[in-house]
Amino acid sequence: MKLTLIKPNIGRPEHRLYVDEGRMEPLQLGILAALTPADIQVELFDDRMEEIPYDRTTDVVAITVETFTARRAYEIAGEYRLRGVPVIMGGIHPTLLPEEAAEHCDAVVIGDAEPVWEQVMEDARRGGLRQKYQGKQPEIPQESVLTRRDIFEGKGYLPITLLQFSRGCRYHCNFCASAAYFHSKHYCRRVEDVVAEIKSQKRKLLFFVDDNIVANFEKAKELCRALIPLKIRWVSQGSMDMLRDRELMELLVKSGCLGMVIGFESIREDNLKTMNKSANRAREFHMYREEIKQLRKWGLQTWAAFTVGHDGDTLESIRETCRFAVRNKFTFAAFNILMPYPNTPLYDSLNRQGRLLYGGKWWLHEDYRFNHASIAPANMSPRELTEVSFWCRKRFNSIGSIVGRALQPQTNLRTPYRFLTYLAYNPLFRKEVFKKQGLRFGLKGKESSQTR
Repeated sequence: MKLTLIKPNIGRPEHRLYVDEGRMEPLQLGILAALTPADIQVELFDDRMEEIPYDRTTDVVAITVETFTARRAYEIAGEYRLRGVPVIMGGIHPTLLPEEAAEHCDAVVIGDAEPVWEQVMEDARRGGLRQKYQGKQPEIPQESVLTRRDIFEGKGYLPITLLQFSRGCRYHCNFCASAAYFHSKHYCRRVEDVVAEIKSQKRKLLFFVDDNIVANFEKAKELCRALIPLKIRWVSQGSMDMLRDRELMELLVKSGCLGMVIGFESIREDNLKTMNKSANRAREFHMYREEIKQLRKWGLQTWAAFTVGHDGDTLESIRETCRFAVRNKFTFAAFNILMPYPNTPLYDSLNRQGRLLYGGKWWLHEDYRFNHASIAPANMSPRELTEVSFWCRKRFNSIGSIVGRALQPQTNLRTPYRFLTYLAYNPLFRKEVFKKQGLRFGLKGKESSQTR
């Protein structure tokens, strides 16, 4: 039997395929390939950089679906089903909206695929796929399973190895799709499995794609102690409260941590309270002054993630958020419009208030564009929110800002390696900001035919 794995693209700029130059390995598909019985041939196609050969012979297709790629994923599934090829869908979006996904495929995997994937493949062999498979989240994820990386070869991914130590996060942020998916629980792999996976590949630069690698301080310390002898460099995503544990910070640095994506989210305390961002809410809120001081002390290159469009936001407060990021010389920053992901508390609240645009299903709407507002904000129009968020991206990623931020001595200039990393990735992310803005989801418009 032959299994085809698909990573969908977001969409298109005016009927052309958008090629993601900052693409990274689709880790979830590498894990899925590793779980697949050895006698099944596995092939990966990445819609972000290559055409999908729909007419190439295959027995079954599996597509990983995120909310931003749902429309495109449904298009791809439709092409294969027209050719009589059964399609399986899984991932965060089908788990949150299984009934919607089921309309576009033959089988939906709800939740984690690890406990059910062997059964899914056996059912596919005999032509008896069930409509739904309920995958219960294992307490120990990816146990004794090493990601299959041969399927990534020749795809032009960034030279950084993706892997996971943990899944989920213990916090309850009201806008977070991951919190809804994992029910605000945190699951850790065995440290020895992580070490074995690192040793199984050749790179020394790693990206742990965990939602919050420090959600469990003691587990994170255990991981860091095991990483120290490996002499690697790594980045991940973490929460602000890690700064409260000195031992943890010392171990992060000793283990080779270069920096973290940290959800600052807002510089307004009222917004943090409304979104239930408890990891950021200190007893006395002073615009992250002490936290930034500590991040610089430890030398961490910070990717500061902000969401804009909360009820406490104004046009001026959003502009000040950008100026705050530039002033503090963060290595990277994201200014994401507040998005109502399905089945999150934010989505439900805005839906009750009648503030969802595009009929509530912005991810499927023909008129929706990437990085545009999909809600009616409290203190501005949706168009104003779209424009000011793009202004933030343009301002932060301007040539002058890139040059000025490079000169932060405790982080970006701390070592030649860190400086070169800064110089390599900032122009790339600047380019992607402009390429992605306003992308139409999917490749087919109302006027398009069924084929590409």
